[in-house]
Amino acid sequence: MAEAIKPILLVEDNPDHAEITIDAIKTSNVVNPVVWVEDGEAALDYLYRRGRYADCTDPNPALVLLDIKLPGIDGLEVLAKIRADDRFAGLPVVMLTTSSQEAEIIKAYMSHANSYVVKPMNFKDFYEKVQNLNIYWTITNTCPEMGDRWRK
Repeated sequence: MAEAIKPILLVEDNPDHAEITIDAIKTSNVVNPVVWVEDGEAALDYLYRRGRYADCTDPNPALVLLDIKLPGIDGLEVLAKIRADDRFAGLPVVMLTTSSQEAEIIKAYMSHANSYVVKPMNFKDFYEKVQNLNIYWTITNTCPEMGDRWRK
């Protein structure tokens, strides 16, 4: 039986940014489906299969694209929770945000983000940047498989 293709988890509260990101992924060579959630709590619910995702049978994501400025639980809090759980030790998390504040960049890397990408204001540049980062993280990069060996 073939292994299911791992989804990309997009955590983005701006519908326009989400639409551009999803379209850029679909028009690149990336075949991973995109699961879009609009806030940090929904992202954690998806990852931990609780709430409306309790019956979800998707494999763990291949990649998380995570905005910082989210309603409720912000992206840096989501990142901290992901990194505190050994089940997600090999999960690449890319901060994809409009914030270019040095303090947030430092905090993201100190919290073990794999990458920090500032969304360009220009549509074409934003589109190309998303295509390139998704191709890198889902096709070019090799991540370890997550499973029991990550648990302490």
